[in-house]
Amino acid sequence: MLKNNLNVIIISVAVVISAYLFSNAFQNRNKSNDTISVTGLGKKDFVSDLIVWSGSFSKKSATLKEAYAALDADREKIKSYLSGKGIAPTEMVFSAVNFNKDFQTIFNENGTTKQQIFTGFTLTQSVSIQSKEVNKIEEISRQSSELINSGVEFYSNPPEYYYTKLAELKIKMIAEATKDASIRAKSIAENADANLGNLKKSDMGVFQITGQNSSEDFSYGGSFNTQSKNKTANITVKLVYQVN
Repeated sequence: MLKNNLNVIIISVAVVISAYLFSNAFQNRNKSNDTISVTGLGKKDFVSDLIVWSGSFSKKSATLKEAYAALDADREKIKSYLSGKGIAPTEMVFSAVNFNKDFQTIFNENGTTKQQIFTGFTLTQSVSIQSKEVNKIEEISRQSSELINSGVEFYSNPPEYYYTKLAELKIKMIAEATKDASIRAKSIAENADANLGNLKKSDMGVFQITGQNSSEDFSYGGSFNTQSKNKTANITVKLVYQVN
């Protein structure tokens, strides 16, 4: 009889302990799911401090030798023009010369090709300038049509604008976005009469650089505007907090 009573007591205690452990585990499980997820934004306007400008020029002649001689003459005119604008020869980078054979196509009455007549060579070369004197190079790029008056067939490309301190800027913006997310999380917790717990997870969004006051769309993989001198950088940080 005593043995049976002892067994009943042991079973009863085991049931109570099991119930307590299950209840505690259930509460902890729900507690782990009680979180706040917020997204903070870091945003900064800045001005590019590096400009890259390029252009190309070409010459056509019946012989390759004549074409090269004419292209060399144009190259010297371009060097002289840019030097007169305050650009050092070491800042001018000329590419290798590309050349093409030109043909005139003669067609039959039915539209098929009858023959191709060789008309000469076209040689093309480009020049690029990279400088931190952004405003000066920008102005020169606008005035480069002056080369046409000296007989140079010069085709100017739009300048490209860059920023050399992106790494430092990104660090500051991540800190700003993290602070913004933290403030949002605290505000939500206070309004919900809850206490903000430990940070459980953080994720950083992609770096987006667009022109200031532009309608450019953000890209899934990040955007990097090079057409605008004045830019805006954006980055997001997502934080997940435990709520007590």
